[in-house]
Amino acid sequence: MGDAAGIVRFAVGKVTVRRTLPLGFVVFCVLAMFMTSPVSAALAQPRVVSANPADVTQKVVLGSSSQTVYAYAQVGSTMFVGGRFAQIQDSTGTTTYDRSNFAAFDAKTGVISSLDLPANGAVQVIVPSPDGHSLYIGGDFTAIGGVTTRGIVRFDLLTNTIDPLFQPGLDGVVSDAAFVGSRLVIGGTFTRQLRAIDPLTGLDTGFIDLKLTGKTNPDDAIRVRRFAADPAGTTLVALGNFTAVDGQPRAQAFRVDLTTSPTATLSTWHAPRFDLTCPVANYSRGVDFSPDGTYFVVANTGGYGGTSSICDAAARFETSDVSATSEPTWINFTGGDSLYSVAITGVAVYVGGHMRWLDNPQGNNTAGPGAVSRPGIGAIDPTTGEALDWDPTKTRGHGTEKLYVTKAGLWVGSDGATFGGEDHPGIAFCPVSPK
Repeated sequence: MGDAAGIVRFAVGKVTVRRTLPLGFVVFCVLAMFMTSPVSAALAQPRVVSANPADVTQKVVLGSSSQTVYAYAQVGSTMFVGGRFAQIQDSTGTTTYDRSNFAAFDAKTGVISSLDLPANGAVQVIVPSPDGHSLYIGGDFTAIGGVTTRGIVRFDLLTNTIDPLFQPGLDGVVSDAAFVGSRLVIGGTFTRQLRAIDPLTGLDTGFIDLKLTGKTNPDDAIRVRRFAADPAGTTLVALGNFTAVDGQPRAQAFRVDLTTSPTATLSTWHAPRFDLTCPVANYSRGVDFSPDGTYFVVANTGGYGGTSSICDAAARFETSDVSATSEPTWINFTGGDSLYSVAITGVAVYVGGHMRWLDNPQGNNTAGPGAVSRPGIGAIDPTTGEALDWDPTKTRGHGTEKLYVTKAGLWVGSDGATFGGEDHPGIAFCPVSPK
């Protein structure tokens, strides 16, 4: 039985031609256009963002310490937000909307969307498709929008429906996802914890086939918690709970060479400092590449472990260094408080967690020599590795889980009730400062 036909219109000179083509050919053409989409580069900003948060932001109703914001994604003027929450309020706090772990609002006006896509577990990552027509929503759920599915769904923004053809068949949580060129890469607790999947079907393409073993945190599953790729799409850094990859020592962090064919390969990069045991069961939690791709920064947990490790600290690594004894260019220690998130804009390395200080290598749950107060959030000079003057302050709580950069500024997601001395539970936005 032959393929069904598709109608295609195209221009030749000033004449529009209408032809009937096999559906398979039409699908191939559409996929070809999709597959050539470039890597989404990290966003550079000209200045450090304002420490005074915008007034027109929503308020997540924080009913317990476990409720927090994990994810943002902006498509057009609409901001999508995910986490673990049951309700969201307008900026005045006078109108409350039931929104189970997922919500949408206008990023400029703050008006909350009528879109209601309840999830029965935390939404940990939201990724727009390159054409902006779909969202990939991942997390710790087994049902979302009335559809029974585990880990991740493809939500069609044109029809406001979950795509039934997207069936990845996962057996665990999706904690991170991103497009690297045409490839949709996901990380989590599922079997083969880092994989590239088909954006239309969800099926594993087999491009990433690495075996993770061991645990730095014995109380958690082996997982890839976060990852980031350089803007050129040539390398990927993955973080999480493991001690080896394909039999090679790679505690907490490893790199993947994405330039090899037909499959990606484990990079020779290895940072021995990650092998050192921190006082608290630890693993790296946040990573981001610079907008020019020349370096990346890892944010880590683990308790105070002295200056020989990267426990409770942020560390910069140069992308060009793929040695088996890679050393950080700089390390900024909190002195005993976890870091969960990092975002790089070129002029600043923003870090979030439940820290009290930065620049605190000698402090063990105290402010050591040179320490600067930075409750919950701070900014680091990309070159010197020292804290910038930027200090909005926020409720520390469990900590700042998400830092999301847009052209307009920096979105902050956490379980904190205040930001910059103002009432901003869960959500805060810091606009790029005027000249």
